[in-house]
Amino acid sequence: VVAGTEANSVVLDVGGVGYLVYVPSSVLSSLPGTGGKATLHTVMAVREDDITLYGFASPDERHTFHLLTSVTGVGPKVGLAMLSVYDTSELARAISSGDAKALTRIPGVGPKLAQRVCLELGERMAELSFTRRVDDLSSRQTPQENEAFEDVVEALVNLGYSRPDSKRAAERAISAATNKSNTAELMRSALNLLTSGR
Repeated sequence: VVAGTEANSVVLDVGGVGYLVYVPSSVLSSLPGTGGKATLHTVMAVREDDITLYGFASPDERHTFHLLTSVTGVGPKVGLAMLSVYDTSELARAISSGDAKALTRIPGVGPKLAQRVCLELGERMAELSFTRRVDDLSSRQTPQENEAFEDVVEALVNLGYSRPDSKRAAERAISAATNKSNTAELMRSALNLLTSGR
């Protein structure tokens, strides 16, 4: 239960115990008023003299925070600032495309730190973006289409292609197909994409 909020934190009453949780501004603005119920996905940072909680709207946002704070120079405060300025998708796009300039718009992030974040997290963020796109696509498909997608991916993996490449080709084949549950047609299309190197 929300007991109160401040500029960058919320106090949650959990069974009569108040927990101070630091959150991105996007989470703060979406919280209900005092007395309303809220669920946050938290990270506990333990230091010698301090235990701090950081809260996020989703497991995805919490995972992004973990990735960001794994970079030297990105502490929890900077990580929260990054997720306050950009949502997880925008951050993933900026980092995976090496857009260090976009990151310098975040308070506490200078050009050197922005470049380090892009360098260290570029590939992982690109993979995260792709996985999200596939998940979005899967959630929009019928069970038959999902089954066809999985069948195509497995068949391509069995032919020796990597799983990320197989998923990417299957995703593109499904997006372009008129009959999205025709496995044979999707397989031909995905193979064409892979063999042509597109």
